[in-house]
Amino acid sequence: MEAGSWAPRRWPRPPGIVLLALASVLSSLLSSGQARVYSRCELARVLQDFGLEGYRGYSLADWICLAYFASGFNTGAVDHEADGSTNSGIFQINSRKWCKNLNPNVPNLCQMYCSDLLNPNLKDTVICAMKITQEPQGLGSWEAWRHHCQGKDLSDWVDGCEL
Repeated sequence: MEAGSWAPRRWPRPPGIVLLALASVLSSLLSSGQARVYSRCELARVLQDFGLEGYRGYSLADWICLAYFASGFNTGAVDHEADGSTNSGIFQINSRKWCKNLNPNVPNLCQMYCSDLLNPNLKDTVICAMKITQEPQGLGSWEAWRHHCQGKDLSDWVDGCEL
């Protein structure tokens, strides 16, 4: 073997994997620049202003509990699922059905990009969450709500907040 003739072996990478990795890095960079972590009472006031108190029979405490267990009140939270989909924003809304990510073949029922769900003003997130809640499962669409909030006394989630 001649000196200098050795080169590392290149492994072929499917273009989709490279694009997914690049999009993941970019979404992390973009979301970290605009992300906001709300306090419990601050989020309660914002969600009340958007009309979520009593929406479809759910209390403001239900929404606050969901946001805490889904994202820790972090608008920039992004979680990547094994199937390639992502959960985005304070309510961790999934790209499989609700928002547009890289996959053009998803329903995108909220008619928005998943990156829109990372905006700290929460308008798009609340609009999409309200649409999801119109489904027969309501807030039960979220595993975090089913496991941590459903059927529990949630009054502590808004206790002490000036609403």
